[in-house]
Amino acid sequence: MSDLATLAESVAIDPLVGHPADFHVFHQFLDRCKELPAITTSVCWPLSEVALRGAAEAAEAGIIKPTLVGPEAAMKALARKTGIDISDFPIVDAATEEQAAQLSVAMCRNGQAQAMMKGSLHTDELMRVAMARDTGLRTSRRISHVFVMDTPAYARTLLITDAAINIEPELEDKVHIVQNAIDLAHALGIPEPKVALLSAVETVNPKIKSTLDAAALCKMADRGQITGGVLDGPLAFDTAVSAKAAQIKGLVSRVTGQADILVVPDLESGNMLAKQLEYLGGAQLAGIVLGTRVPVILTSRADSAETRLTSCAVAVLLHYAANPLT
Repeated sequence: MSDLATLAESVAIDPLVGHPADFHVFHQFLDRCKELPAITTSVCWPLSEVALRGAAEAAEAGIIKPTLVGPEAAMKALARKTGIDISDFPIVDAATEEQAAQLSVAMCRNGQAQAMMKGSLHTDELMRVAMARDTGLRTSRRISHVFVMDTPAYARTLLITDAAINIEPELEDKVHIVQNAIDLAHALGIPEPKVALLSAVETVNPKIKSTLDAAALCKMADRGQITGGVLDGPLAFDTAVSAKAAQIKGLVSRVTGQADILVVPDLESGNMLAKQLEYLGGAQLAGIVLGTRVPVILTSRADSAETRLTSCAVAVLLHYAANPLT
């Protein structure tokens, strides 16, 4: 037996983690989208096969109505080379990544697009334009990012925030980050999400800033400054997702072992956590930006077309939560 087989066997019998037979929750989002009209979406710079295919598959599934924004000749050449049919998609010609980002954001501002989807350009290039104070997609909320995770070792949909935009958020930023994630959880069908404020320990330590922030956020929720969810923290990762680990440590909480949202201390820890779950834990993920005028579908350039499809579904549910059908 190989070392990997031994590892797989040990994971399968891990007493701290439950393993439901059917761990795929993303299909529920896609099923819900079948009952909703597709949303118009500006797809910014889809100049890789996976970016173009993700937009095309989401359109074929009836989730989005894409407008491709980028160099027209190059996108058509890529479509011919890869066998992707884009003949029905409107195209807005843009010579550079910056111009494509500006045009994509402008479409969202003037109502031509109900969502924006990142193609194969750098996240920084797109978000710099989207976050511009006077011409971007800002609202009164702090802009933040959420990874929506579907992992085989966890029976619940898991939201991780913020792992892509806010590098070292202060307490005031975390209030918005938490509220954005709670609102997204509601849109995904989680009526009262359980929010775990992560740190390395479960006690407040003046030398560990994340524990102080966690304590303050919990009290702010008690006072109605954060609404719609149940908060607890500081919590270590194991006690947030494992009831057995919480029991061993003597923690009694409505959140321990059944967290829906994991709020990480900073971008580095969150990004590593999400990608560890994806690459070593077999998790599927979707990426979405919140606190903007419209949902921004933000995925890694290495993400699959399936990830982009699911991210589009999350954007649709978020759009209709904010704009219910009459």
